[in-house]
Amino acid sequence: MLLPIVALVLGLILLVWSADKFVVGASDTAAHFGMPPLLIGMIIVGFGTSAPEIVVSVLAAFQGNPGLALGNAYGSNITNIALILGVTALISPIAVQSQILKRELPILIGATLLTAILLSNLMLARSDAGILLGAFGLFMAWSIWSGLKERGDHLGKEMEDELDSHHESIGMAVVWTVVGLILLVISSRMLVWGAVEIAQSLGVSDLVIGLTVVAIGTSLPELASSVMAARRGEHDIALGNVIGSNMFNTLVVVGLAGVIHPLSLEKDLLYRDVTTMTVMTIALVVLGYGFKGQGRINRVEGGLLFTSYFVYTTYLVLDSLGII
Repeated sequence: MLLPIVALVLGLILLVWSADKFVVGASDTAAHFGMPPLLIGMIIVGFGTSAPEIVVSVLAAFQGNPGLALGNAYGSNITNIALILGVTALISPIAVQSQILKRELPILIGATLLTAILLSNLMLARSDAGILLGAFGLFMAWSIWSGLKERGDHLGKEMEDELDSHHESIGMAVVWTVVGLILLVISSRMLVWGAVEIAQSLGVSDLVIGLTVVAIGTSLPELASSVMAARRGEHDIALGNVIGSNMFNTLVVVGLAGVIHPLSLEKDLLYRDVTTMTVMTIALVVLGYGFKGQGRINRVEGGLLFTSYFVYTTYLVLDSLGII
């Protein structure tokens, strides 16, 4: 039992560090090749912060652990909205100024509802996974078109300032990108092995481990970047991290896992966890869209998000232990 715990803890630490280096390296590399800052914020950062979820879920699918693969993806989405945005808003209320982010919010709801429909038969077939990846391709095309058309968007300005704060030479940027990616794979293998061994030892399903420990661990890069962005007043980056990561998790992480290995679902995953994720996503749109003006997530709303995460996680743990 000791060795799996050590693997899990070390895997989480290495995962967070390598994800940060990968995001910084990939962003600087893209900037050196002339990619607009807005596109870097929409695509590179979104992919980079979801890289831990992608690698962990793909490895779990290869090893035949569907609960861990899907639990990691959907648990990360719930964690991103309820825990990360909740904590971030408690530290510094989040003002939503980017028009592109406001247009991405309804798209995120659409992606979430599409997932719920495809999973309604408690199966993720390769055809379902293909639909998710196809939807992501359409989203990428829209993102590139929007990023090239609206370079003056507030998110692009914040991303340009962020890139200027850690500008690396092209050589170092490439090195950090490659090193970060290699260590992401190594740390993810440690994390998956440790999580599965612990789940089996405790008699807890790998779904619950994926929804809690693994989901929190793979979401730590988003937490760190969102909190730091909010403290610097880069509110659109803080929200953009979550929207981009959730879009990648919903469409790419689940899509890749399903293509590798068709997955069967536990009823709880659909009726409890996917439902919770959908409700959280709708709440994010209501809070962030600003139907009567500028969108804003204040400290009270952040506290409600954080509380909802605490209640959800407590229920998961107590239910897995058979207490309720």
